[in-house]
Amino acid sequence: MPIIEAIDIGTRFGSTVIHDKVNMHINQGEIYGILGESGSGKSLLMKEMIMLQKPSSGDMRVLDYRLSTIEYKQMQELRQQWGVLFQFGALFSSLTVAENIKLQLKEYTNISDAMCNEIVKTKISMSGLPTRAGALYPSELSGGMIKRAALARALAMDPKLLFLDEPTSGLDPIGARNFDKLIMELRDLLGITVVMITHDLDSIYSIVDRFCVLADKHVVAEGSIAEVLDSTHPFIERFFKNEYAKKRLGVPHV
Repeated sequence: MPIIEAIDIGTRFGSTVIHDKVNMHINQGEIYGILGESGSGKSLLMKEMIMLQKPSSGDMRVLDYRLSTIEYKQMQELRQQWGVLFQFGALFSSLTVAENIKLQLKEYTNISDAMCNEIVKTKISMSGLPTRAGALYPSELSGGMIKRAALARALAMDPKLLFLDEPTSGLDPIGARNFDKLIMELRDLLGITVVMITHDLDSIYSIVDRFCVLADKHVVAEGSIAEVLDSTHPFIERFFKNEYAKKRLGVPHV
């Protein structure tokens, strides 16, 4: 059974329709990508998965919960089972890295300060940051370090699900590939399911197991890279079969 499933999701703002009967599913333990043209509602779909946005119609199932009928207590329980890395990190600028990571631990647990500090050190190390980074403020971090600090915060509660919004955007090619490698290592080490919005061709080819493509208000393709490339939808043709893609990644289709 899928760990996340979108069932006939509709999203509307007044007369503007973003999603019209969007269907997709994510299996446990996979790295799943959400790809789409600008304005296709990729971030909205992720927000609906993490209950920051309510669909206009349809239903979202996450970890056996139906979000259309979920009660407040269940919502709080569910929120403890995922971590989110927003596109630009979204760290609290007035808090150090360590304090950012501690936020969820203080809100949802009663563990001692000593244990909390040990968890923070572990998450910082797990994200590939030096221990000293815990005492730094976001303004003192590079772009890559901000991504890793935000990842450490997302991992604070040992989540079952990890949501990443454009995790490699703004990183240089080496930094982006190192971040991809880290995501794969964490998935394998922790047994988590990763959902990521991405336009990074290298990420799609190297670490994503399955993904969906949003266009024309629908999911126009879903599956492995080979399955998606079988689609003749114009967006997929433009994105995967242009000269840049063929030259960079050797896409076999013309």
